Amino acid sequence: MVIEILDRVRGVSRVIVKENQRAIALYKGKFHGVLTPGEHVLRADRGRLEIEWHDLARPEFVSSYDKALFRDHAEVAGRYLTEIRAGADEVVVVSRDKRLHAVLKPEEREVYWTEAGPWTAERVEIAEDLAVPVALQKRLSGVARLGLVTAVDVAEGHVGLLFVDGKFVRELEAGAAMFWAVARKASVKIIDLRRQSLDVTGQEVLTRDRVTLRVNLAAEYRVVDAVKAATSVKDFADALYRALQFAFRKSLGAKSLDEILADKVTAEVEAVERVRADMAAIGLSVGDIAVKDVVLPGEMRDILNKVVAAEKEAEANVIRRREETNATRSLLNTARVMAENPVMLRLKELEALSEIAGKVERLTVHNGTAGLMNDLVKLRDQ
Repeated sequence: MVIEILDRVRGVSRVIVKENQRAIALYKGKFHGVLTPGEHVLRADRGRLEIEWHDLARPEFVSSYDKALFRDHAEVAGRYLTEIRAGADEVVVVSRDKRLHAVLKPEEREVYWTEAGPWTAERVEIAEDLAVPVALQKRLSGVARLGLVTAVDVAEGHVGLLFVDGKFVRELEAGAAMFWAVARKASVKIIDLRRQSLDVTGQEVLTRDRVTLRVNLAAEYRVVDAVKAATSVKDFADALYRALQFAFRKSLGAKSLDEILADKVTAEVEAVERVRADMAAIGLSVGDIAVKDVVLPGEMRDILNKVVAAEKEAEANVIRRREETNATRSLLNTARVMAENPVMLRLKELEALSEIAGKVERLTVHNGTAGLMNDLVKLRDQ
């Protein structure tokens, strides 16, 4: 800024104040007045005149003479300045010409040049509730980044838990919410209420017959009491993970390898109920629990493959012997029938000859046609 002095004659100064300026004049260290736009003639003998310049582009009144001005010259201060002070349990939203200008924290004070306004102050009590009124939320969205408010969006199927200074206050339904981040600390924890799945992979278990294997578990769960789930344990998903680990290491360790392999998709009822009871205490409802996979060490896998191959080979041998026995029994029955009925035997011979004759070019009958017919007559006489 430039102090423009038009004339300095025998202790008189002519000072020009522009439209966008205001000035505080002091003579011999005492307040002389507020200089408004225009030309002012002031006594300035021997440098005893002081001028403090203010640019209205910055509407805040920042001066070392602030408190003295309001204390000793309240009428002048009230004419040119607007003082806004927030109470101990309130926030003040300051607007300039109906546009948001500033937010004053509890017990914070600000002074503005009245002519830089008009100024309005909206006071919000925060002693009981830190929630920002809905009418102010849109206006304050631009100052959220300044740390004055905490904004949160709760999605559908979720619930928000509001904590103030680390103490739970209430639940928040789906939607947008905003809280004052002054005086006290407000935080919101989002809890998913939808059904979720949890995989416990690569858990090593020593079976009753001392075989080390790895199992993969799967469980479904849902949060039914968000407050318990958030306040009872540090991480409810981690708590469920560890409960599944401990319960199934104990239950599967009491079984042999054959028992686990024979019924791997179902979990032991006692272990399942133990997990469900422990999780119900922290607000979780646990659904299906299953052993997804059983992974054997390489050597044990080779041994089991050999055992399975031997079992299948034995089964194949049994089936093969049974079929051979059935075939032999069938031949024996056929032979018995033919022995008791010569005509059938002869017909079987003719059938065989017929099949052979269809496959060869020449057929020689050693007994001759006459002998063949005689044998037929003999068979008929019998």
